[in-house]
Amino acid sequence: MNKRICNFDQYLTQMLTKNEIKRIVSLKQKKFRQEENLFMAEGEKLIVELIAAGLNPQNIYMLEGYVNHTSILNNPTTLVISEMEMGRISNLTTPASTLAVFHMPKYHLNSAEIKEQLVIALDDIQDPGNLGTIIRLCVWFGVTNLVCSTETVDCYNPKVVQASMGALAKVKIHYTNLSNLLEVMQSNGIPIFGTFLEGENLYQSHLPKNGIIVMGNEGNGISKNVENIISNKITIPAFTNDPAGAESLNVATATAIILSEFRRNGFTD
Repeated sequence: MNKRICNFDQYLTQMLTKNEIKRIVSLKQKKFRQEENLFMAEGEKLIVELIAAGLNPQNIYMLEGYVNHTSILNNPTTLVISEMEMGRISNLTTPASTLAVFHMPKYHLNSAEIKEQLVIALDDIQDPGNLGTIIRLCVWFGVTNLVCSTETVDCYNPKVVQASMGALAKVKIHYTNLSNLLEVMQSNGIPIFGTFLEGENLYQSHLPKNGIIVMGNEGNGISKNVENIISNKITIPAFTNDPAGAESLNVATATAIILSEFRRNGFTD
């Protein structure tokens, strides 16, 4: 492992070994992220936000003269590398000035805790941009637990990390057998909502402060085994008589509308 060298204004440029480059690049794949319990993040602002939220970097790699924030410059794990090396390890078309490898946080799925909260559950969401946006929405609307089916895109996928813009460190994200969890929650009297075209008008529904909201796959919606558990079907009505080309809303957009309405109702109960 390279050593940080100080007192040359900031640092001396380091040379990454082939093994180091291979290890970093391997984190673009879910298999290796899970084996190492590590993920990568790129961009000074994103890295600063993740550090501020309490995540621990294993290493930070930066280009000399492009980084200004002290939480990076003064971090004992920071190394300066060349533009060529940054290009080799980056996941971006145009590499950022900073890339960090972080330890994954560990969360315990506490059924007693989520019984008292408003929770989003994702049933096989596939698009990294959608998941990243939903994570940001959870932070905005005060949702602290996000539950994902095992087939939902990995939240540490580099594209999800970039799209979440630092919110990733502020939400507890759990991957589990979704239908099993919902059955347990239902048996404990927790209201479970799901989005369906034939559901009750969202704006005419009684929406509690706490409960679980299930959002379905981009192309197929909520799976049958999960649908069978859902007792409260809701829909966002279209305010047009001609919805041609807009038969359904993007799942992240729908999540924003539904969370806003749940929170509005919660304040007025």
